[in-house]
Order: sequence, then structure tokens, then C-alpha cells
Amino acid sequence: MAMEEFRVLNEKSLREYIKATPSLASKLGNQLDNLEIKEVGDGNLNFVYIVISPSGSLVIKQAVPYVRCIGESWPMTKERSYFEATALKRQHGLSPKHVPEVYHFDRTMSLIGMRYVEPPHIILRKGLIAGVEYPLLAEHMAEFMANTLFYTSLLYLTTTEHKSAVAEFCANVELCRLTEQVVFSDPYRISEYNHWTSPYLDSDAEAVRNDKILKLEVAELKSKFCENTQALIHGDLHTGSVMATHSSTQVIDPEFAFYGPMGFDVGAFIGNLFLAYFSQDGHADQGNDRKAYKAWIMDTAADTWNLFHKKFTSLWDIHKDGPGEAYLHEIYNNAELWELVKQKYMINLFHDSLGFAAAKMIRRIVGVAHVEDLESISDPIKRADCERRALDFAKMLLKKRRNFNTINEVISAAQ
Repeated sequence: MAMEEFRVLNEKSLREYIKATPSLASKLGNQLDNLEIKEVGDGNLNFVYIVISPSGSLVIKQAVPYVRCIGESWPMTKERSYFEATALKRQHGLSPKHVPEVYHFDRTMSLIGMRYVEPPHIILRKGLIAGVEYPLLAEHMAEFMANTLFYTSLLYLTTTEHKSAVAEFCANVELCRLTEQVVFSDPYRISEYNHWTSPYLDSDAEAVRNDKILKLEVAELKSKFCENTQALIHGDLHTGSVMATHSSTQVIDPEFAFYGPMGFDVGAFIGNLFLAYFSQDGHADQGNDRKAYKAWIMDTAADTWNLFHKKFTSLWDIHKDGPGEAYLHEIYNNAELWELVKQKYMINLFHDSLGFAAAKMIRRIVGVAHVEDLESISDPIKRADCERRALDFAKMLLKKRRNFNTINEVISAAQ
């Protein structure tokens, strides 16, 4: 059901909306008199409601025309919900085990109704703060990224299909510009929204703004982000966009989705694992020094890349004589040449991923939006120490990413 005009829903008006929308009412078993509705939108942009009836459940997500964590002083297109719904549908189709199903989308109301990712799923970031191990996390995230990135790239699609998809997502320009600003620009200049653990990191933030080599490297990454339309990327694939249990991993919130560089997704996830790693000393106590858990995080980061590499190149091998027009089979049908093509492609993707991981880490320490992993460390001196070590590693990684040939070399440099 499409409403006549946009309005921000509250608990009462949402009840009426659900009653008037068959695709939502049916998911609740049409038992709508005693709905349990809870607003849980703790993110930066949107309102999110969990809706539970005696016979079913779902999540309602509504975009509002501003950045929620800032307020109406920072306008933001609510059209982002269209791209989120479209990306969710496509990613669910490509990786149904790891993306929730969309039940309903109302473009006028900027509203998505989708599967409720039920307890015991929790936001992965919160699990990492609590020290929970997820034995299948690397496997699941590698599968999600391999499937969604390979099948939306020119390695699988024809040029016509690819350009048509690129054109559709080009209109998500406002969310892309937000990323350009907060990831690739603001940390490297004085910006009203930047903040850090002051005064302890004042000189560190200034050093970022004065580092010429760092600025040259981040400019190259910004160019890739703006110009490289490799695949349909999630665009905000941090540990707050993943819900997990020991046996299930669900990727949510792709409102930043567009056709961009694959390494931005891979790097965002791995970079957030590094942030979780560097935060652990701030969460250690007499009962748990977190050393074993830090080792698990590093193993998970390594496994994520290695499994992604394996799954991605396996899909490429399976479809090497398929419709994809990047490497035509009649040209690259020599076995030795085929291996060289894959090696070159994957090492470039690896270096891109490391660069984007580093840029995402830097912006979470001296930019506008930080991460709970570090922000929840109550002692500012201890927090600043964790942040400085993460920042120093990220700066090194951004500058020297091309010197690394394996993820294990990166892990060693972080420890």
C-alpha cells in the first residue's frame, strides 16, 4: 500500500499502516490487535521497529530526510530506502542464507518491511565487545562477499547488464557523497563534525591532517571509490551491519549500496575486525586478559580473506566460459595465462581491501562516527592508547599496503 505522502511513523500510526498493508499483515498471521512494537533504531540514519504478533514477526525500517544522529541540520535523501530495498532483494537472491528477505517496500513512505532476524542473533559488534567467538563467521562472510561481488561484476555479467545496473545505482549519489566526505575527506582536514579522545589524541589527529603521503594515498582510494564500478557493493559493511549467532550470520543495512570497488566491502569488514582487535586491551580485566580472544579475532580476519579468495576464484573458474565479458574465454583459455589473470586480479583486490580497511579505521578514530568497540572503554587514557595503536597501524597499512602479499603478513604487522 502506498500512502499519499511521506510522514514519519510512530508506534500508533505504524499499527494502522500494518493493518492496511496485506503483505505485512499476512506475515503477522493477521493477528493485529495486540501487536508488540519496539523502536530499536540505534544507528545513525533511520528509525527501526521490531513488530511481533502471536503468529509472526517482522522489522519495519523507515528512512527520514536527515541524518538521524545529527538532526535536521544535516539533510539526507530518504530515497536511500529504495536503494536499500533493491540491494537487499538482489543480495538475498545471491546469498539467501545470509541476507534477510524483504516482504514489502513503499517508496513514497521510504519504508521497508523485512524478516526479523530473531534472537539469539545480536549485532556482531556487540558480540565482539563481549568477547563472543563465532566459529562460522569467516566462512559466512566470505560466502556473502564472494557471491554478491562476483555475480554483480563483469566477471559474470555482460557489459549491457552491468552498465544497466551501474546506471540504476548511480542515483544513490547522496549516500556515496556522505561516504566520500566522512571516510576520504573529513579526517584529513579540520571539520566541525570530527572528534577524538581529546586531549590525548590531539597531536595524533593533527598528524593525520599534516601527513602528505597519507593524503596522497587516500586520494587514490577516493578516486577508486568514486570511479571504479566493479560490482554491487554493500557500501557500509562494518560489524554493526552484521547480526550473528554461533551458527548464523545475517548482513543488513545496505542503504549505501552502489556499484563500486569490491575492496571497499572486503576492507570495511576486515578493518572493523582490526578495530575490534585493538579495542580488546581496553575491555580486559583481572578475570580475562582477552589474549586468546585477540588471537581468535586475528584468525577470523585471516580466514575471512583466505576463504573469500578461495570462494571468489572458484566461482570465477566455474563460470570462466560464461557470459561475463571482462575476460573472454576465447582469449584467456590458456591455462598458464588464466592463472596469471586471477593472480593479478586478486592481488590488486587484496591491496585495495587493505587500503580501504585502513581508511575506515582512521575515520573511526578521528572522524565523525566512531565505533562502540573503542567508545565503550570508559577510561579515556586506556581508550586513547588503544586508539593510537589502531591509528598507527592503519596509517602504516594505508601507506605500505602494496608491500603485503598475504593476509598473514598483515596480521603479523598488527600484533
